[in-house]
Amino acid sequence: MTLIGERVRLRAIEPEDADTFWRWHHDEHAMRWMETSYPESRAQLRKRFADLPANSHERCRFAIETIAESRLVGYIALRDARPETGRAELDIYLGDPDTWNKGYGGEALRLVCRWGFDDMRLHAIQLFVVADNEPARHLYRKVGFVEEGRLRQYFRRDGELHDMIVMSLLHGELVD
Repeated sequence: MTLIGERVRLRAIEPEDADTFWRWHHDEHAMRWMETSYPESRAQLRKRFADLPANSHERCRFAIETIAESRLVGYIALRDARPETGRAELDIYLGDPDTWNKGYGGEALRLVCRWGFDDMRLHAIQLFVVADNEPARHLYRKVGFVEEGRLRQYFRRDGELHDMIVMSLLHGELVD
């Protein structure tokens, strides 16, 4: 299954995408507000991508690819989906800074949220964003997400603690 918009398509992640993701994971600008783990070699990441479990209701990952150039520009996922509550958590990032502020993230958000509400029958989609990441918070608000709360001194970057904002979007609130 592929979700197609005007400028981006959301497709399954392929093992050959690992090299691009490895490059992003070693770019300090791309990873500035991302929760990072220990360093991972290119070979380790390739193996992890080759061993990714199949997409399912609980976790569905997509590569964000431009339609015009068929260029891999980012990642978006709905995870921890629970049919009992109709809720899932969203993760998104665009890897290359030259793809930021071009509308790819907003279109990918709208595509995956619409799919989550319509096909997965979700009632709410939630995300966490570092309070100091104002460009991301602005984008989420533009799509319809609202701030629900704040986790104080939750995220550490460059030796400083930052608050984390919890945002959610309910079925029917998506802004086109």
